[in-house]
Amino acid sequence: MEKVTDYFGCMVFDDRVMKAMLSEKIYKSLKRTIDKGQPLDSSVADAVADAMKDWAIEKGATHYTHWFQPMTGVTAEKHDSFISPAPDGRVIMEFSGKELMKGEPDASSFPSGGLRATFEARGYTAWDPTSYAFIKDGTLYIPTAFCSYGGEALDKKVPLLRSMEALNKQAMRILKLLGCEASCVRSSVGPEQEYFLIPKELYDQREDLILTGRTLFGALPPKGQEMEDHYFGSIKPRVAEYMADLDRELWKLGILAKTKHNEVAPSQHELAPIYTTTNVAADHNQLTMEIMKKVALKHGLVCLLHEKPFKGVNGSGKHNNWSISTDKGENLLSPGKEPHENIRFLIFLMAVIKAVDEYQDLLRLSVATAGNDHRLGANEAPPAVVSIFLGDELNGVLESLEKDAPYEGTKDLIMKLGASVLPELRKDTTDRNRTSPFAFTGNKFEFRMLGSSNSISCANIHLNAAVAESLREFADILEKADDLDRTVHELIRDTIRKHKRIIFNGNGYDESWIAEAEKRGLSNLRTTADCMPKLCDKKNADMLIRHGIFTESEIISRRDIMLDNYVKTVNIEALTMLDMARTQILPAVSSFAAEKAEAVVTKKQAVPSAKCGYETKIVEKLSELEDSIDEAVSALAAAEAKLGTFDDIIAQSGFVKDVLIPAMDDLRRYSDEAESVISKESWPFPTYEKLLFGV
Repeated sequence: MEKVTDYFGCMVFDDRVMKAMLSEKIYKSLKRTIDKGQPLDSSVADAVADAMKDWAIEKGATHYTHWFQPMTGVTAEKHDSFISPAPDGRVIMEFSGKELMKGEPDASSFPSGGLRATFEARGYTAWDPTSYAFIKDGTLYIPTAFCSYGGEALDKKVPLLRSMEALNKQAMRILKLLGCEASCVRSSVGPEQEYFLIPKELYDQREDLILTGRTLFGALPPKGQEMEDHYFGSIKPRVAEYMADLDRELWKLGILAKTKHNEVAPSQHELAPIYTTTNVAADHNQLTMEIMKKVALKHGLVCLLHEKPFKGVNGSGKHNNWSISTDKGENLLSPGKEPHENIRFLIFLMAVIKAVDEYQDLLRLSVATAGNDHRLGANEAPPAVVSIFLGDELNGVLESLEKDAPYEGTKDLIMKLGASVLPELRKDTTDRNRTSPFAFTGNKFEFRMLGSSNSISCANIHLNAAVAESLREFADILEKADDLDRTVHELIRDTIRKHKRIIFNGNGYDESWIAEAEKRGLSNLRTTADCMPKLCDKKNADMLIRHGIFTESEIISRRDIMLDNYVKTVNIEALTMLDMARTQILPAVSSFAAEKAEAVVTKKQAVPSAKCGYETKIVEKLSELEDSIDEAVSALAAAEAKLGTFDDIIAQSGFVKDVLIPAMDDLRRYSDEAESVISKESWPFPTYEKLLFGV
């Protein structure tokens, strides 16, 4: 039987392969680029390209592609073969350093938010040597960044790398003051990925799932998730086979898939990796989502990554476990045994608290999509209000620091479970809070607001940048200090006093918290249309420009791209609803009502005294619903037509939020009520019962 250790990373041009195939000089030069960000010499690129080509061909590859992440939210690739013509009519296999380092895909058909005119087609991809190349489906994939002819970032990787550099620069200023010998600081991420699996044959019968990724209609089945029997439950054989196959494919690509289990809703599951450097984690997560879908099809299943594929049951998120560490392996968010005396930890903790409070709108908009709007605040995910959970111990530490009072600490507690065969358990000093948007979980923060289909790049760009800004302000103060110890103490105390409003250790699902958050002055940006314009607020734009994350034009373009995506997504959903209502739902309602009306006539002819109560009630009910559905269709069609009359994207998004979505909700309400009345055999597409319990 093949061991995981034998094939893990076998399709990756990783450090082991580089060390074996490159000369010592070339290898060391490349490692300096990877580890320290030093520029790469062209002669080194040629040697690396030649080794990559030989390795890839030996693995069966015939093509290479510059793999990048445009603003579409998915990845992009253009494949070129290694072949070049030989004088004798045959071909030779070639791949140069220039081809490795630079590509020229057409940039005109990708979202640019006005940065580029349609006729300005040239774009460039640039090799990211810090993320390993890999082989998939006979092609060598080279992770790259994507920019325009004018140098504007047209992707999510360029600003992510910029944010990582900004964080490193400011963190190193702090560490230098504290006497730390580290040479760089990196942010690391481990994104937990939730998803649904449904049978392919049922998926193919749902126009809404095919076109939008979620069900636009569907009445709740008699049983949902209320028995709480699916979460961590026994994994069904078909799903277990899928998970095992998925693990194998991910491990071959060097992706550290670690945990798998059933999630809360029927047919919902989760995969969690070990965390790694942020830009690599972003690449791996994009690849993971792609592989999840491909492997599902091999098993006759469809993997749904929409944040809310089924109304009324748990939606899917992506928990972004974020931390920062030095190149020496020191986690800067590890409290240690005495967190109240760990000055380095407290400074970085304060930087995060300050960043989340001052840039809560940036963090909220970094996870904003039409799909995630359905999930946030729905008692299955954090609310749209951003807050931080620290737990009892850290809360006690901060309270003592704020009051300049001694910290009494927490006692180690041993839990005895009352059965001698069970071990004694040492109780953690703090509980977990699964309702918090931004929770401290031991030595990292878990940003729980991301939707399952989100690229993790956006959230980490803004998180890295906001923390870098806090560290910059701290460093400016501390570098001028006459008495560093006293200034550090005052800085920590003052930061707690100023930003403690963002700390909330209670139930984030409770409506009373929303009212309390408003009293504290925290923002509650419920939808994409509400929060995305905040990207261009002066406070946010100035900070992002100051750290070189974006230019002003790149900021405006991203706001417009995300709002345009929001408008187009909902508009496609509206058009799909109209088509399904007109061609499937209304005919089914009318036909079933007519069938029951005919039954009344037939019964009356046979038995004139027959009351026909059931049939009469059904005909009356469905006739009323048929009219309501028809009126809702007309209202939605009128709203959808009016959407095209707006020229301004902000006005369009506001109309979508205030008019189009409520019209869609009305149509769904009447249609779902009709579904609950009509026989299952007469309903035109698979119901929730089949979709959720069909695997």
